Amino acid sequence: MSLQRITDSLAALFAAQPIVFWHDSEGEFATTVDNLVLDNVNLVRLHETPALQVKIDIERQPGQCWLLYSTQPEPDPHVDWLLDIRLRSKAFKADSTSILLDDLGLVSQTLRGHLKARAKFLRSSARVERLKRLVIASDNADDLDRKMLAVLVRTDQPELFAILLRLFVAFVQEGEVDLNAQPKVWQDIIANDLEDAFWLLVKLHLGYAETKPSLRDLLFRILVTDFSRSAIAKPVGALQHFVLPERPLAANASVFASRWRSDMAHYSSYHLITAAVGRDLDLTQLLAGLSADDLTEVMTFEDVERRIISDLKDRVLGGAGAALDAVLALIARRRDGHWANPILANTHDVHRALAASYDALEAAIHFLALKDQYQDGFSFVSAKAGFSAYQTELFRFDQGYRHFNRAYELVEPMGWSVLHELKQRIEAAYSGWFMPQLSSAWGKILEGGAGLLSSWQLPEVINQQHFFDKVVVPLSDDGAKRVFVIISDAFRFEVAEELAQAINSNSRIKASLSSMLGVLPSYTGLGMAALLPHQRLAYKINSNLELVADGKPVSTTEQRGAYLDPYAGAAIKAEDLLAMGKDKGREFVRDRRLIYIYHDRIDLIGDKQSSETKTFEAAADTVIELAQLVKFIVNSLNGYNVLVTADHGFIYQESALAEADKSALSDKPEGTLLAKKRYLLGQGLRGNDKVWSGNTALTAGTEPEGSLDFWLPKGVNRFHFAGGARFVHGSAMPQEIVVPVITVRSTESELAKTKVVGISLLGASNKVVTNTQRFEFIQNEAVSERVLPRILVICLRDGDQPISNEQTITFDSHSPLLDERKRSVLLTVLSGSYDRNKEYFLVARDATTKVEVLRVPLKVDLAFSNDF
Repeated sequence: MSLQRITDSLAALFAAQPIVFWHDSEGEFATTVDNLVLDNVNLVRLHETPALQVKIDIERQPGQCWLLYSTQPEPDPHVDWLLDIRLRSKAFKADSTSILLDDLGLVSQTLRGHLKARAKFLRSSARVERLKRLVIASDNADDLDRKMLAVLVRTDQPELFAILLRLFVAFVQEGEVDLNAQPKVWQDIIANDLEDAFWLLVKLHLGYAETKPSLRDLLFRILVTDFSRSAIAKPVGALQHFVLPERPLAANASVFASRWRSDMAHYSSYHLITAAVGRDLDLTQLLAGLSADDLTEVMTFEDVERRIISDLKDRVLGGAGAALDAVLALIARRRDGHWANPILANTHDVHRALAASYDALEAAIHFLALKDQYQDGFSFVSAKAGFSAYQTELFRFDQGYRHFNRAYELVEPMGWSVLHELKQRIEAAYSGWFMPQLSSAWGKILEGGAGLLSSWQLPEVINQQHFFDKVVVPLSDDGAKRVFVIISDAFRFEVAEELAQAINSNSRIKASLSSMLGVLPSYTGLGMAALLPHQRLAYKINSNLELVADGKPVSTTEQRGAYLDPYAGAAIKAEDLLAMGKDKGREFVRDRRLIYIYHDRIDLIGDKQSSETKTFEAAADTVIELAQLVKFIVNSLNGYNVLVTADHGFIYQESALAEADKSALSDKPEGTLLAKKRYLLGQGLRGNDKVWSGNTALTAGTEPEGSLDFWLPKGVNRFHFAGGARFVHGSAMPQEIVVPVITVRSTESELAKTKVVGISLLGASNKVVTNTQRFEFIQNEAVSERVLPRILVICLRDGDQPISNEQTITFDSHSPLLDERKRSVLLTVLSGSYDRNKEYFLVARDATTKVEVLRVPLKVDLAFSNDF
């Protein structure tokens, strides 16, 4: 210790106390003490001056400071002649251990020997500085070792779980895992003689006590123990020897594993390391004999998730009937777990693919269950009945098919084959059963003298060409200052139903879905023109067969904008309106009463051979984009009345089309002006039994002199396959001509406010008596348009400190039955000492906002269970 450091330390003591004792028992500073320069301080060597003389000198000079130095140890109090002075003085120690004790703020002198034993660690001033931030005055030797370990692995939390996490994460270097490596942080522990302290800490908290312990073995023990504790079946024989032996302490392994995979900063290392451990264990082979039910609560390994998905897929293919309700419940549980959690789906390819696998399974279950309801196919007593059946329920075949295939698209990049067979089943059911059956039944209500094609009108259904008069004008008559009309190209009914649900999840915005009978042929130019305000609609016979409304061209957005100007209106593309932002957007709409907004995603992607396979991705994007557009109009432009509709729908199938799907025409009929895959337009087209035919004067309200004849291929056939044939529109199938109308209104009504479901804890027990305890909750009300689902994270806490693992539960039941709204969760309590008289808490917090939803006091008494 430097002379200056001694001088500074003594000066600090004398600033508070005039008398300081210094017992330099090893005589380290006997020759240098006289060199100290201290103002107004008398140095007294106690071994040279009698105690009585010291007392007399101090009493005679009350304003003087005294440094009482001795090379002898401090005497026992009963033989200390200077005890009375010592009791009103300060003590100074200048050996390195004493300085460390003071620097660290430790009060126990018994730690002097322990600090000397940790000389290697304490040799680094940087490590000592970091240790200071963790140490408290009452720490003992074990506390110091634990905190030194924390310093070496660079964690601010001096507890075993944080230390283990740092050590295990170090197995990953540059994205590669080496479980046989000796990570640098582990080498630092060994180099500083703290290896034994680490293994003692591990034994204390996990019960791991091997003759030749290793980090690799400890990792395997923790992960396999977590797996075995969560599995319903007995541990697989080949894994049994990895299970930690002390049951109460083994619970800590599960809590640690849960925290690791839930740690957003380190969960990617959890993925890599558990995958490596799974490969070493040949886990895929070991899991083959276990069912999804055996593994319901296991979250340890990705291989477990894939085994569950495989088992559930087999059940769906097997047509388990009523047992599929149990499959849906198991899917819900797995979504609340780690690997398939929707919250994590966008953070990692594996999460995304696993979550999508369950989405695909769920869509397949609902699709096949719906199919079972119509084993005899479809039959409609009238065109109105057929139209109503589609918009009430049959659209869900298209929606389920889309949801399945969109989910499958997210799984496919992983190269997994688990869903291939199910995809074939769904494709066969949709393209090989649903569409042909629907085509047959639909054709019967279209054709004939009394068929829909003969009138193109339905009771209580608005024709698309009457949209402005029958939908927009009534809003203005009701006092609407401004109406926004969003038209999304190829936005079919089933996609609109999904959008309406999304909009209704917003508070104070209410969306209602209805439909119109679309124009024929069902293509963009005619559909867009029909939606405009007009008295007359007609074709202009030129190379493009342009539409004119009231004598003015309306084929482009610019032309429609000019056309709407007399109506105090405007036309604009959706992306251009959003790009304006709030202030410029308000300026744009200020003097206008009618704003037509054109959105194009589905048709833009689907109507090209190079991108038509992305049709369902485009549909999903459309729901997101239109929901954002509606919110922008309502919140930023003060739009209280918004309509969302389409020019037409579409038909799409994943499988390649065969020649049987083609209504081949040897030659274009005489008078043909325009020939597309799903329609022909011309003049003087004669009738043909092989096609559906008509005139736009009837099906679109065009003026007789400005009307055209059309031919449409029957059912889902195409006239040709050129330019892509999976995505089509233009004919008269319900997917093409049941045109959605979503009416969105902003309101301050209490009925329009949304809220999340409430939950309650069931049962009267308020005591935890086992390391693993089940808690049951009930969702207080059913999910509806205005009552939204919620995801909660459940945990046991001591104040705010977690004392268990965390579990996620989604409360999203639509059932009116209380029993069907119950959810339960298993929590594993950290092993340790708990005050049986103290209040601990069961806490539920919102997974997204972290807002506390529930806090229930309870007692923890593990004494009985730990005896066994």
